[in-house]
Amino acid sequence: MYQFSYADIQTDSVADAKDRERQLLTRSIDMLAAAAAVGHGSMQAAEALHFTNRVWTTFVEDLGSSDNALPKELRANLISIGLWLLREAEDIRQGRTNNFEGLIEVSQIIRDGIQ
Repeated sequence: MYQFSYADIQTDSVADAKDRERQLLTRSIDMLAAAAAVGHGSMQAAEALHFTNRVWTTFVEDLGSSDNALPKELRANLISIGLWLLREAEDIRQGRTNNFEGLIEVSQIIRDGIQ
């Protein structure tokens, strides 16, 4: 399993950090797509949801930091999106929904918006 912390991203240049963020989101998207193919009760789903949770928890923590250079309104919007993703992932994990597609689509939009 890929190990990361936001400290890894913070020590990189901005371009490197953005590339790493895109890579993490791509990995999450790929894992979620594989999990969707086999179902929410699978080991792939558990791993994908755990990884996605770690990625978005880290992103939300960083977005909430006063050190984050993004505009305040954008940070707030991304935090809201991140919290939705975390709730949706938990709902899938608990068997309350099987909406992998929503997680995948939103993650793709965020990934593709990182410039």
